[in-house]
Amino acid sequence: MRVRESGCGAAHVNRNRRADEPLDVSATAAPHTTRPARPGVPLGWAAAIGVLAVGAALAAGHLVAAIVSPSSSPYLAVGDWVIRLSPQWLTEFAKTTFGTADKPILLAGMGVVIAIIAAAAGIASRRSPTPGVVVVAVLGVLGFLAVLFAPAFAPLDLVAPAVSLVVGVGVFRLLHGLALRTTEGPEQPASGAGVSRRNVLIGSSAAVGVASLGAAAGGVLLGGGVTNSRQTVTAQLARAGLVERAPAIPPDAAFPGLGTPTFLTPNPDFYRVDVALRIPTQAAQDWSMRIHGMVDEELTLTFDDLLARPLVERAITLTCVSNEVGGPYISTANFIGVDLRELLLEAGVRPDAEQLFSTSIDGWTAGTPVDVVMEEGRDSMLAIGMNGEALPPEHGFPVRMVVPGLYGFVSATKWLTDLEVTTFDAKQSYWLQRGWAQRAPIKTQSRIDSPRAFEEVPAGRVTVAGIAWSQPVGISKVEVRVDGGPWQEAELGAPVNTDTWRMWHIALDLAPGSHTIQSRATDRNGVTQTEVRVPPIPDGASGWPSLIIRVAS
Repeated sequence: MRVRESGCGAAHVNRNRRADEPLDVSATAAPHTTRPARPGVPLGWAAAIGVLAVGAALAAGHLVAAIVSPSSSPYLAVGDWVIRLSPQWLTEFAKTTFGTADKPILLAGMGVVIAIIAAAAGIASRRSPTPGVVVVAVLGVLGFLAVLFAPAFAPLDLVAPAVSLVVGVGVFRLLHGLALRTTEGPEQPASGAGVSRRNVLIGSSAAVGVASLGAAAGGVLLGGGVTNSRQTVTAQLARAGLVERAPAIPPDAAFPGLGTPTFLTPNPDFYRVDVALRIPTQAAQDWSMRIHGMVDEELTLTFDDLLARPLVERAITLTCVSNEVGGPYISTANFIGVDLRELLLEAGVRPDAEQLFSTSIDGWTAGTPVDVVMEEGRDSMLAIGMNGEALPPEHGFPVRMVVPGLYGFVSATKWLTDLEVTTFDAKQSYWLQRGWAQRAPIKTQSRIDSPRAFEEVPAGRVTVAGIAWSQPVGISKVEVRVDGGPWQEAELGAPVNTDTWRMWHIALDLAPGSHTIQSRATDRNGVTQTEVRVPPIPDGASGWPSLIIRVAS
């Protein structure tokens, strides 16, 4: 047999081959060629592409949310969703462990998890963009759903997550394409069809720039949109005539030189405990509120309506139910606003009403017992000012509720936007749904502020100082004992009113060595702080504060 090869490389058998002649297979087989595997994106680049694409998506969503609808930032919406779905034990663990840093830690933790997922998506997409695009799209859909099912939702809120999704997928495909073409560049013709590493760096830098500028601009717009409005309100409060002024604070009402807080807490130092990852931003001129439900006549109020009503100023101590025994979540301020009882009397609360159901701009809700709010002399109010200026954004600007004598989760709704008079059976508020108490009167408590636990103090007389509270009854006595010995009565600061805390101090002769100090308070009704320790949930902690100090030899 003779075999010949055509010019195109195909083997042809001579038609004259005998039927019994064996076929030379090796001669007829076409030459074998192996196509080299596609090189793929380098590992580090692939991970960076995933992180940059998701970062650009989140930043774009944050920026658009700030412009269109502040409540619709996908990143913050997912964070809110995590908080709402977290079990009670996890929520309390975060508060106890991290205190007021719980929100930054949550956001940072989310960022780390998202970055790991994004990097893994990039690595899985070294040869094809499909896995990364799918992961970015899934993250975008999760943000979309978090916004869609948020407590306070409007159709316009969907713009930000939609933009976030498009940007994420677009940036991923762009950077992946640039990086892949770069790795294939050496095999391209000399005409320059390949993409240089410089172009990939430029594309990556652009993504980083979009992410950084979007996050920064979104943060500025989300957090700073009410500055001018607050300045205007502060000026209006300075000109307003008050029908009731807070009492003057006597110089001996507090003993900061001995270790107590100042009587009025400066606004930057006022404790903040809430579930809001994003501080709601609403200008005063855009605020309005309805009082409706079980009332004879609905009321709709604007901020100007509040300013036109008689304004009162009251010194009030607010206390958080999350406070452990001796905890820090208590502060006092002069609040300016409108008497809430008078507003409800004007609306005409029906006799069978039980609950004042308040709603925040961000959808958070609280349920306040109607009989407490309507109690004459309770001093409940809608506050618009705090310590001589407009409410700070983190403390409820433009308007918040303040009801003395109840823990904040049933009485102190910030960023207030709606009041419905109803029953407890008809509606359950945010924390009531999570097993907390329906009625949460503040318990008689005390705290030792100085000396600190495990502090070593000089030999001689040791001054112990602290605070006590029992709003709205007031404190009549504070006692201190050392090492389980007899109780000794402390000197009280001058009283201001029954809605506020009271400072105390006592000088003790202590021998060198370690000592255990305890305190207890008695209110004006003769009720003494109980020794029985219970945790903060569901209706406030109790027990005697106790600490150990060492007196130097």
